[in-house]
Amino acid sequence: MSRKRRVFDIDIPDNEAEDFPAGKIDQRRGPMAAAIVETAESTRDRAVIEAQIRAENDALASEHVRLKRAGLITDVIALDLIDTKKLSRDRQAVSDPELDELVTSIGDIGLSNPIQVEPTGDGRYELIQGWRRLSAYRQLLKESNDVDKWGKIPAGIAVKGDQLEQLYRRMVDENLVRKDISFAEMAQLALSYATDPLTIENDAEKAVAILFKSAGYQKRSYIRNFIPLVQNLGGVLLFSQEIPRALGLSIAQRIQDTPDVVTAIKAELDGWDKRTAREELDILKRYATQIRTNTSETASDEDITPTPTAKAKTTFQLRRPQGSAKCSAANGRLEIRLARDFSTVDRRRLEAAVSMLLDQID
Repeated sequence: MSRKRRVFDIDIPDNEAEDFPAGKIDQRRGPMAAAIVETAESTRDRAVIEAQIRAENDALASEHVRLKRAGLITDVIALDLIDTKKLSRDRQAVSDPELDELVTSIGDIGLSNPIQVEPTGDGRYELIQGWRRLSAYRQLLKESNDVDKWGKIPAGIAVKGDQLEQLYRRMVDENLVRKDISFAEMAQLALSYATDPLTIENDAEKAVAILFKSAGYQKRSYIRNFIPLVQNLGGVLLFSQEIPRALGLSIAQRIQDTPDVVTAIKAELDGWDKRTAREELDILKRYATQIRTNTSETASDEDITPTPTAKAKTTFQLRRPQGSAKCSAANGRLEIRLARDFSTVDRRRLEAAVSMLLDQID
């Protein structure tokens, strides 16, 4: 029996013939195939995005480390979390007119330059730079009691572990740009550095060369000359930062020539807590201008020869801040000539100075 072929009539619409040319197949996918393709593309895109995010995070982390090492990462830190024990400061606990000006400025326009701190590892920080700015914030907090506004201060967080010498140098270089820093304060800083058990130098004069390397030779010489003054009188002087260069050099020379002058100055200042800067300077000026006499040798009666009534006299000159003081001593007369109006000196001070001079001569 033979099988008959079945013939089917298929009607192809004209538009379908245009959509599917001869030799082509239908490109349309089923729902499952489309889902698989979309999932693969999404996974590939996500991998690319994740790689870009990782690269960006790595770059940000590297930049963060760089900025942190440079001390440029800034945060706001509570005042009571900041210690000031690591470095010996050059400022004394006395009235500071410029600090008052800084308090007013920060109160009006805010802080323009953050302080610098170093983390100590226990949630606290050690101050590296900005003692006066920190003091201003603490004063504003004390005066206003506004913890929200003045209880925290902007601070650059430096990398922990910088060498102590570098921290001292940074503090010194920051202070050198101040016009008001005195030679006594710089000498005190050299002494503090030398007595710090963690520093490499214990000689104050040698410490000047380390700390004030950026200063000129003459300025370093002045700082060294102020060291004896601060070393011997720093504990009793309330206004050492007010001592001008010439007066400080004169007092330092007096201390070297006549060490007993330290005891005399301390005796006058002892218990006088309410003195002014001018009164303290007046006492130092009086001792600086005293004629140095040698009292270590006393002559016996046999060694004393009668002084003739002639014009024989002793003359000498002393270098003073005001110029050269010409001194002459003769029978019944002691004269000091100096380019200074002594009539402007308070009579009681002048009387006390002359009395002390005569006592030393006797």
